[in-house]
Amino acid sequence: MGFIAVPLGYLLTFIYKLVGNYGISLIILTVLVKLLLYPLYFKQIKSTASMSSLQPKMKAIQEKYKNDKEKMNEEMAKLYKEENFNPMGGCLPMLIQLPIIMGLFTLLRNPMRYIADENMIFAVHQSFLWIKDLGQPDLWILPIAAAVSTYISFAMTQQLTGQNEMMGGQGKSMNMIMKYFFPLSILWLARAYPAGLAIYWAGGQFIQIFLNIRMNKFRAKLKEEQELEEKRRRAEKQLEKMKKARMKG
Repeated sequence: MGFIAVPLGYLLTFIYKLVGNYGISLIILTVLVKLLLYPLYFKQIKSTASMSSLQPKMKAIQEKYKNDKEKMNEEMAKLYKEENFNPMGGCLPMLIQLPIIMGLFTLLRNPMRYIADENMIFAVHQSFLWIKDLGQPDLWILPIAAAVSTYISFAMTQQLTGQNEMMGGQGKSMNMIMKYFFPLSILWLARAYPAGLAIYWAGGQFIQIFLNIRMNKFRAKLKEEQELEEKRRRAEKQLEKMKKARMKG
């Protein structure tokens, strides 16, 4: 991911020259990246929320045509078209975000490998708050903050995307394992890598929590709109049936 880490290194250097503090530069970089990726995250949540609301209809089609795969695929495509739903809509934003996140991880794990400015050699070892050297691991406070924020963010994202609703028993069990295993992995990694990387990750997860709160409000509004649309469709169908019944009478 060096081809992404290098331009991110230039951006980090530019921010540092403006503010003169490596810790604050990392926080600003984290905010900028989150704002950059927000439209993609919004699209991803919107797509997965739509899929969650379509799940009952999808299951009904799968059950009805379980012995006719061709007809099932045809009816699924018809449902997607009627609901204006793209099944790949939730995957594409995630695929775009992943290289940027990996590029940042690569940069902050070993900053001087991807930053050409010699002044940054001293910057990456500056102190920040209680941390004496941002180029060295912080053994407890930052790792715990990173792990806790990851747990909260991960749990909120699962709720937002309705993952547990869309998965069977085995999928739910895997999600529960990941809900605890992933934060513990972050705790271990944050204790092993430079504190600067832990600042980026913990800061990013805290921002993600606030984004998830905003997304939760959006999802509730979207669900309300979908329910109203479904009621309107049912009313139209009922009205159409009544008209046909009158014409026959």
